[in-house]
Amino acid sequence: MSTYTIKELSKLFDVQSSTLRYYEDIGLLTNVGRTDTNQRIYTDEHIARLNAISCFKNTGLPISKMQDFFKYEANLENNIDEIIDLVTEHEKNIKEQIKKMQDELAHIEHKVRFYNGIKEAIDKNAPWPYWDDYNI
Repeated sequence: MSTYTIKELSKLFDVQSSTLRYYEDIGLLTNVGRTDTNQRIYTDEHIARLNAISCFKNTGLPISKMQDFFKYEANLENNIDEIIDLVTEHEKNIKEQIKKMQDELAHIEHKVRFYNGIKEAIDKNAPWPYWDDYNI
């Protein structure tokens, strides 16, 4: 089993060391070992846990829900319904975010076409286009 220092983990996940200590303080990172000089020792299990934390964080799951997830995961037999509900709800939220972002992207694409049309009109000394000329 590989071991890692807080500096190595910080660099690997592009987070501050203080963030890793915070995750430990609030129970997201558990069973962190220590050296004789009291330095933290992380393992491959912490890497796996941080991958999950990063995924959850990047997709907008609140820390309190992450805490619930890992609490449920620690005892799946008794909490399987809760963990399924939590990840299903998060999946639904992510899909809603993606749909909103797709709508926003379509608006931005419209703007790109419109302003490129204006640029072309300026370059050709032609009348400027109307916004509705570039409807999707």
